[in-house]
Amino acid sequence: MFEKILIANRGEIALRVIRTCKEMGIKTVAIYSKADAESLHVRFADEAVCIGPASSAESYLSIPKIMAAVEITNADAIHPGYGFLAENAEFAEICNEYGVKFIGPSAHMIRMMGDKITAKDTMVKANVPVIPGSDGLLTNTKDALKLAEEIGYPIILKATAGGGGKGMRVVWEADKLEEEWEKARTEAKASFANDGIYMEKFIEEPRHIEFQIVGDQYGTVVHLSERDCSIQRRHQKLVEECPSPFMTQALRKKMGEAAVNAGKAIDYEGVGTVEFLVDKYKNFYFMEMNTRIQVEHPVTEEVIDHDLIKEQIKVAAGEKVSGKDYFPKMHAIECRINAEDPYNDFRPNPGKITSFHSAKGQGVRVDTHVYAGYSVPPYYDSMIAKLICKAQTREECIKKMKRALDEFIVEGIRTTVPFHRQLMDNEDFVKGNFNTGFLNNFELKELE
Repeated sequence: MFEKILIANRGEIALRVIRTCKEMGIKTVAIYSKADAESLHVRFADEAVCIGPASSAESYLSIPKIMAAVEITNADAIHPGYGFLAENAEFAEICNEYGVKFIGPSAHMIRMMGDKITAKDTMVKANVPVIPGSDGLLTNTKDALKLAEEIGYPIILKATAGGGGKGMRVVWEADKLEEEWEKARTEAKASFANDGIYMEKFIEEPRHIEFQIVGDQYGTVVHLSERDCSIQRRHQKLVEECPSPFMTQALRKKMGEAAVNAGKAIDYEGVGTVEFLVDKYKNFYFMEMNTRIQVEHPVTEEVIDHDLIKEQIKVAAGEKVSGKDYFPKMHAIECRINAEDPYNDFRPNPGKITSFHSAKGQGVRVDTHVYAGYSVPPYYDSMIAKLICKAQTREECIKKMKRALDEFIVEGIRTTVPFHRQLMDNEDFVKGNFNTGFLNNFELKELE
C-alpha cells in the first residue's frame, strides 16, 4: 500500500480523497494555488504545497510544478481527482516515468477512451451499441451533408476532443448544417486546440444514464449499477440519482453487461463510468467513457455502502476488485450546489460566504470544502457542495431532499439551492418523467 499520496486537485474532491487516505493510514499532500490558501483541503492534509497563482494553467494544470511537489514531499502516488489532469494521458505517462503511481488507468487506456472516434471504434469491436454516425473525423461540409442525408436529421456535430458541451451543435435541416459546422469547429478550436469534428444521429428525448465500473490489474471488471444524470443544462449535470426511475431489471442487466464489456475491451484498471444515451423506447447507445472518479460517485457509494475512493486506491496498489456486479436496493439523489444565480441564467456568483449551515440528519450527506467566512474564488468550477440523500424508496428520498434543502443555508452569495428545491416539487420530476431536455421548459419561480 502507498505511504503518501499527493492529491493533484482542489476543493471538495481533494478533501474527499484526504478523508479516505486518513482512514487507510496513508499520509496526504495537498497542492493549492494562492487563491485556494484558505480551502479546507489545505488545512486537513498532512502537508500542503503552494504551486502557483490562481490561474489553472499556472497551478493545477502545471505538470512540472506538480511533479516538483511530488519530489519535495516524497509522495509515492498521485490521485488526480476529476477535472484538471485526471484524464490527461501525458500526465499519467510522466508519473510512470518518475516511478510515481498514477491512481487511475494507464496512459494508453486514457488515450483509447479520450478520443471519441477511437472510443467508438473500440466499442463497436466489443459489441457495445453505438450511435449511428461517421466512421471518423469529417473534413468538409460536402461529406457531412451526404452522411447527414444517409443517417437522417436531426444530427449532432461533436468535437472529437470535446467535453462539457463545447464544440457541439444540433442540426435539424440541411440548409443549417454549414453554418453550425463552422460554429462547432471554431468553438472546438478555441476550447481544445483541436477542431476535429465527427457526426452522430441526434437521439431525441434521451436519458443520460451511466454505469459505474471498477477494474483491477488482473482482468476483472464489475459494474456497480447505474446513475441517471438526465437533469442537466448545457450538457452540465445538476442532479444525479440511483436507481434511474426509467430503469427495468432487464434493461439494467443488458446495460450492465455492455458497460463491463466496454471496460474489458481496454483491460480497464481503476474506477470509471461508461455513459449511455437511452431513447424513449429503451434502446441504449454508448456515448463516452470517463476514465476517472466522477463528481456524482457519492450516489453509488450511498446505495451500496462502499467507499469508491478506497476501492480506487486499493486497485491502484495491486489489490483485486473486492466487489461484484451490484443491483441497487435503496435510492439516492445528489444535488450539486453551485455558486450560481439560478434567476440570472445560472451565472457564476463567486464571493464571500457570510453564513453557512449544511443539512444534517439520518440519510443526509454533504461533501464540501467551504464554510462561513470562505471566499469562493472566480477562477474555477462553481460547485461548492454536493448534497446527497438516501432512503428506501425514491418517494422517500425526494421528501428527505426537500427537508435537507430547506436546512441548507448559504448567505453572502447566490446558489442553486432554490432551483433544486423547486425541482423536487415538480410533478413531472416526481413522477420520473424527464429527459436531458427537461430544463428547457422548466420555469423557476421567484421566492416570496
